[in-house]
Amino acid sequence: MNPIRQAGRGSEGPALGILEWIRVGEYDCVERLLQDLKALGVTELRTGISWADSYLPEGREWIDWLLPRLAREVNVLPCFLYTPPSEGLAPKVSSPPRNLKLYADFVGEMIERYGEHFEYVELWNEPNNLSEWDWILDPGWLMFAEMVGNAAYWARHLGKKTVLGGMSPIDPEWIALMCDYGLMSLIDAVGVHGFPGGWEHGWEGWPVHVGRIREVLAQRGFNPEIWITETGFSTWQHDPHGQLQVFVEALEAPVQRMYWYAAYDLDPDIPTISGFHLDEREYHFGLRHADGRPKPLYHLWATGGVEAVKQAVRMGEPARVRADRRRATLITGGAGFIGTNLAHRLLSQGQPVIVYDNLSRPGVERNLHWLRDTHDDLIQIEIADVRDRFSLRRAVERADMVFHLAAQVAVTKSLQNPIYDFDVNVRGTLNLLEEMRALENPPPLIYTSTNKVYGDLADLSLTLNSTRYEPLDGRLKSCGINEGRPLDFSSPYGCSKGAADQYVLDYAHTFGLPAVVFRMSCIYGPHQFGTEDQGWIAHFLIRALEGRPITIFGDGLQVRDALYIDDLLNAFLQVPRHIESLAGQMFNIGGGSANTLSLLELVTLITEIHGRRPTILFDNWRAGDQRFYVSDISRFQRITGWSPQVGIHKGVKTLYDWLVESYGVTSEHSSLARMARSPVS
Repeated sequence: MNPIRQAGRGSEGPALGILEWIRVGEYDCVERLLQDLKALGVTELRTGISWADSYLPEGREWIDWLLPRLAREVNVLPCFLYTPPSEGLAPKVSSPPRNLKLYADFVGEMIERYGEHFEYVELWNEPNNLSEWDWILDPGWLMFAEMVGNAAYWARHLGKKTVLGGMSPIDPEWIALMCDYGLMSLIDAVGVHGFPGGWEHGWEGWPVHVGRIREVLAQRGFNPEIWITETGFSTWQHDPHGQLQVFVEALEAPVQRMYWYAAYDLDPDIPTISGFHLDEREYHFGLRHADGRPKPLYHLWATGGVEAVKQAVRMGEPARVRADRRRATLITGGAGFIGTNLAHRLLSQGQPVIVYDNLSRPGVERNLHWLRDTHDDLIQIEIADVRDRFSLRRAVERADMVFHLAAQVAVTKSLQNPIYDFDVNVRGTLNLLEEMRALENPPPLIYTSTNKVYGDLADLSLTLNSTRYEPLDGRLKSCGINEGRPLDFSSPYGCSKGAADQYVLDYAHTFGLPAVVFRMSCIYGPHQFGTEDQGWIAHFLIRALEGRPITIFGDGLQVRDALYIDDLLNAFLQVPRHIESLAGQMFNIGGGSANTLSLLELVTLITEIHGRRPTILFDNWRAGDQRFYVSDISRFQRITGWSPQVGIHKGVKTLYDWLVESYGVTSEHSSLARMARSPVS
């Protein structure tokens, strides 16, 4: 066995590992898995070694590669399972074999060939689950006990410790039966499986269920270790907090070891052992989605260890405790850049706020810590997803004002995964509207749309000066684009935001919701951690501070109006004061024609502020990019009297100073990792 340290555990609680079922030939999946385990600090891995797969032409070659490869990086617990259909009483992998001794022969062969790579062997999986062991063919599990007893005896003879395949459900009567059959004298650890919030009915907590197993074993004179060889939580209903909570509860279970299921959601195109999408829960247990996107549990664990996960769970609890105490302003997506600034403004004025966020963007949990540390009792935190109508309902029922900021915000990501983009931006918005429509007196709603609903504006006649594109039309040049511009959805992101935009306006007109749409241009300011996909002013500044090159897509002459975050908040707060005049309307919101700049002009401004010109790289234009967009903000100005107060130079300098102060960035060699310790968008 490799002398790999026991990782993934703290000073208390069980040793922590991951369970991942790997299909024959998934070489790339193994490499990706090992990288993720390293990122999580985990060196314990449970995986299946299928007796049935060993009968495939490529089966032995796969096992020859798999076990040595895994063992170079982690401690492996191989679970030997699944009868070759040709050897079964019935032609299926859950069948007892006709010759019970063949299973022991298989386990013995695996130990003789690969035993240097593991210390324990696990004998079968979920023997009291009909899908894994057909106990109708084996009433009373007599054949199972004999088969596993033979294998356990032989494994111990060959120097290995034995784990009895995990019960699911946890059944004291079943373990008593195994004791009575004499099997337990050959077992070093008993596996148990539990799925709180999922398949478990009448779940009473790990201490109770594990305690019952210990009691049965002790009464019969046995004292093996008890391991949770599989537990997890399916996010099929978009409940990130539930997954975090179940994980933390398992960390505190009174067992010696715990394996969390799983690293990845299942491939939606492949059937499970139970069938093809017969139970949707089975497909969503991963730390990552099937397309590789990390769930909150993954990025919290990877960046802050299990303690960060525990902190996130604690943050989500007070909102449930204080749910009925006071009505509050609800901010969906409230842990992001705009939401954090808005929450801080309202909380500073003594107004209670519900921050509703699924933590899908890595780093936003630090914004929640900052808000909680700064404002404590006034803030209510809901770690939840807008795709979860029932969580939304609880939040909306407590709200006296709603800001709907939650969204998938990147054009590039919408091109990669249009369905996810649609689900968040359209379905999430529709869920919110439906919950508000159900209220007797719905509160005012502000929905933050985007200038992307106008498409790429390819019909604009532009001229080129030395640093920017400008419209030939004099009115466009002096005023910008107004709300009369026809909608033109030119990317999945534009389609989803535009559809949500129209749903909000329609619910205002059809159902009388007091709703307003802001079609926003570039917003920037403190607490923004921009990327190439979103938040380009902050992104350019951060790259300059790090001394890293800035990539410009296109020629850099494209123009935007930019609005400082404080000015946006001032516009937000005008809405409830003028809701009767504003309801049912859309407004273009940005810095307006007085606050415009091209990408190259921003580089020049950064050079002036920073004292050094950043290196610039150029790449191809991105799909749907606008060469010119400036908001005509005059309609909103006329109705409310609002206007931007912070100019471009002052705003960019303020953001620059905040980045330096908050992240401690003072040299070109500063690391992005240092920035990640502070609140981000």
